[in-house]
Amino acid sequence: MRFLVAGGAGFVGSHLCRRLVDEGHEVTCVDNLLTSRRENVEDLAGQPGFVFVEADVTALERSGLPDEPPNVVLHLASPASPVDYDRLPLETLAVNSAGTWRLLEIAADAGARLVFVSTSEVYGDPLVHPQPETYWGNVDPIGPRACYDEGKRFGEALVTSFRRVRGVRAAIVRVFNTYGPVMRLDDGRVVPEFLAAALAGRPLPIQGDGTQTRSYMFVSDLVDGLLHVATDEDLDGLVLNIGNPHEITVRELAERLLAIMGSSVGTELVPARPGDPQRRCPDITRMMERYGWQPVVALDDGLGRTVDWLNETRAPDAPARGGH
Repeated sequence: MRFLVAGGAGFVGSHLCRRLVDEGHEVTCVDNLLTSRRENVEDLAGQPGFVFVEADVTALERSGLPDEPPNVVLHLASPASPVDYDRLPLETLAVNSAGTWRLLEIAADAGARLVFVSTSEVYGDPLVHPQPETYWGNVDPIGPRACYDEGKRFGEALVTSFRRVRGVRAAIVRVFNTYGPVMRLDDGRVVPEFLAAALAGRPLPIQGDGTQTRSYMFVSDLVDGLLHVATDEDLDGLVLNIGNPHEITVRELAERLLAIMGSSVGTELVPARPGDPQRRCPDITRMMERYGWQPVVALDDGLGRTVDWLNETRAPDAPARGGH
């Protein structure tokens, strides 16, 4: 199959591109490198069937893509961390509106399926737990996170309208907290933020009182879920949560990560980010019933793999385990 992966040089996108290439698919990776790095997919350069296109999807021209049209368009192109969308609010809104529109046009012209990679942030600070796909959410449309929350919500509405008006076969996946190798340590999400603090010998910063909950999914589990959706030739019109239904507090995450790293830096309480939701946990019944999918990587295992990756990529005299 032929895949167009928008945002393919990012954290999740690079893992997805690599897996698709490994499975023998043709992959066109499109990325403007605004919050990602070309180095994330450098190992794929020159491999049969892989093409990298540096471009902004809001102005993506069909002439800039390979002659053979894609069978599937995967739209992951968006800043996805609080740090990034706080400094790039207009770009975040643009890629989820104009960028989504352009990719839908490309999919329509090619007769391709499109998978819009949305986010659990569309549920806002939820009043329903766990969150099923039928929940409409509790979102502040003018709050500090609105550029991302509402950008994704608009993207979902646009996908739904294109499907109805233009006949584009499309699906929406709402991704919950994901972590693993290739994450930037400065991207502001909790796992890399904790890792960066521990590596610098600083206490892990727990925002608020640490009782807020999240569910953490290792990146390979997310890629497995996305591949189920992307290769489902009968898929059309579904909205699917992809996440880990095991909910833990941020304080517990910090304690477990410190234990895995053998670090004694401890923790400290810092002010919570404005608009930070108090609970977040997916209902993954639809993914389980349709594909038999559920996360298989335990949290301690995934955190250990992430720390091992840091050890391998950092200087030999700066170990990630111990020493603090």
